[in-house]
Amino acid sequence: MPSNKSVSNAPITQFINCRILRDHKIQREDLWVREGKILDPEKLFFDEKGFADVRIDCENRIIAPGFIDVQINGGYGVDFSLASGDISGGVALVAKKILEHGVTSFCPTLVTSPSSVYSQVLPQIEVQNGGLSGAGVIGVHLEGPFISEEKRGAHPPKFLRSFEAGVTDLLEIYGKLDNVAMVTLAPELANSGPVIQELVRRGITVSVGHSMADLSQAEEAVIQGASFITHLFNAMLPFHHRDPGIVGLLTSDKVPPGRRVFYGMIADGIHTHPAALRIAHRAHPTGLVLVTDAVPAMGLPAGRHTLGQQQIDIQGLHAYVAGTKTLCGSIATMNMCVRHFRQATGCSVEAALEAASLRPAESLGLDHRKGTLNFNTDADFVVLDDALTVQETYIAGQQVWKK
Repeated sequence: MPSNKSVSNAPITQFINCRILRDHKIQREDLWVREGKILDPEKLFFDEKGFADVRIDCENRIIAPGFIDVQINGGYGVDFSLASGDISGGVALVAKKILEHGVTSFCPTLVTSPSSVYSQVLPQIEVQNGGLSGAGVIGVHLEGPFISEEKRGAHPPKFLRSFEAGVTDLLEIYGKLDNVAMVTLAPELANSGPVIQELVRRGITVSVGHSMADLSQAEEAVIQGASFITHLFNAMLPFHHRDPGIVGLLTSDKVPPGRRVFYGMIADGIHTHPAALRIAHRAHPTGLVLVTDAVPAMGLPAGRHTLGQQQIDIQGLHAYVAGTKTLCGSIATMNMCVRHFRQATGCSVEAALEAASLRPAESLGLDHRKGTLNFNTDADFVVLDDALTVQETYIAGQQVWKK
């Protein structure tokens, strides 16, 4: 019997009558939680002679790891790329609202902005755990301004930058990078190699995107340490059989052994044709990461809204740069994306749920803590019905939202 010191007196919750997603399979098993972590029941019985203090009947629903959104620009009228107003309050509002979509962690994303915006906004976004007040903030995703003018999409051209002096430019524009989780850049920009290496050295995921790169330039970026592709197919050269461009990374033989390239997909039924979703998923299923790329108008009625320095029009499920047909982000929610992805690709329920949980966690190097229901990981999870509609959201074992 271990000494009592190792035995916690904190209450134990047992979730019964559920099917849980573990080891890539949905299996009939109970889920045990204590002190915000997932417990190994075997150890509990044999080492501690422990039992559950609280039992929760899940009524045969599915329990999956909480969803993680690595690209979200705002929502409910909040624009992460605007320096005016209460920035931390805006992040908190979105964090609270996205609990109902099953999102337990996210990366507030800033689109290309003037340097004054980064210096005002970045210091006010705090990396923090989620809870009753909202989803956790993993770190910021900086999308631009080091991107291609030709593939800028909705990014305002006058604020685009190149790497004249490499890393110095980056620090000059962004300032400190302490709370940054991901940076999207165009790898064909001169001097991008040392920048990629420095970001990776600092533990930041580098994503290639908004780019005219050919396949060899994209492969070179991966060799330097890039490991993600921002919204595959959107804002990059279209696939061509003689030079597949960035899309070719999905089946490249130049990816170093033991490394994997992840890619974001906006599965909103608008940004990517279902056939393109199927091609990507079948070519490289374990790299697919669902992102919403949601804009501040998510959760708001149709009409004119903003995204960073741009005006945007919401028409139905489409978000356009005002007065054009250029798509700029989506108004989809993560639970919608999971369902659409499953329907469009015919993939398993497990694969659809993992594309919103395990894969994003892996892409950020967080899968030892998040994105799974493995023992000793954070007890962040969602309870879903068979139609994959979110019924409840839990963070650190505590119910933070219920339908």
